[in-house]
Amino acid sequence: MDLQISGRTAIVMGASSGLGLGIAHALARAGVHVGLLSRDPSRLEAAAASLRAVSSATISCIVADLASQDAVHAAISTIKDEVGVPDILIGNGGGPPPSSATVFDAALWEAQARAMLLPVMTMTDAFLPNMRANGFGRLIMVSSTSVVEPIPGLVLSNALRAALANWGRTLAREVARDGVTVNTLMPGRFDTARVQKLNQSRANTEGGSAEDVRRQDLETIPAGRYGTPEEFGAIAAFLASPLASYVTGALIPVDGGLLHAH
Repeated sequence: MDLQISGRTAIVMGASSGLGLGIAHALARAGVHVGLLSRDPSRLEAAAASLRAVSSATISCIVADLASQDAVHAAISTIKDEVGVPDILIGNGGGPPPSSATVFDAALWEAQARAMLLPVMTMTDAFLPNMRANGFGRLIMVSSTSVVEPIPGLVLSNALRAALANWGRTLAREVARDGVTVNTLMPGRFDTARVQKLNQSRANTEGGSAEDVRRQDLETIPAGRYGTPEEFGAIAAFLASPLASYVTGALIPVDGGLLHAH
């Protein structure tokens, strides 16, 4: 399928591995010029090399720790200078540590809110005016099924991801007539380092092994398996295309049927 986005420009946050890298691959294969953001220079260069091996599109690397607002603003300046103003912005990042709702740490909440909310909002504020003026823009946020079904032991993720998703749904209504869509993808269980880390943390708490946790997960997923970053990237690339121009303000599960209700 021709996604009609060849020659467009995208910025992918958290692009050095996992779902972010899966999205970057799908966009690059479709001919999109991709700017990769990550705080890890070596992993970022490795990710860029993997994209260049499968695409002739321009691949750029921007090193930034997006937990710092100063770093976010510096990254925006670098993007404008080296990549240009993007047509597509992928809001993606690592998740917060496991935590209980019965324990409140104000400093931790403030730090995680800065890390999970402000980078996407600040990037959007910088690039949205050009998207609206050009009559085309795509903001796609990578979230979690916890937006609609909170996951036990992940209260920070549950609350902050829901906040960002509802910000996005509000924004979608305000910019839809300008040709800009805003959607949130809700991944379930995928074969990524983040899921492996969470499985190990759960195993440490409950006893047993990470593989035991994985087997328990598979029993709850109708598809009977974890997803792959490549599958996830394909969905994001479609949403980034003109073919998905009538999809906006949506919370879209990509979870093998995991959610019980949506």
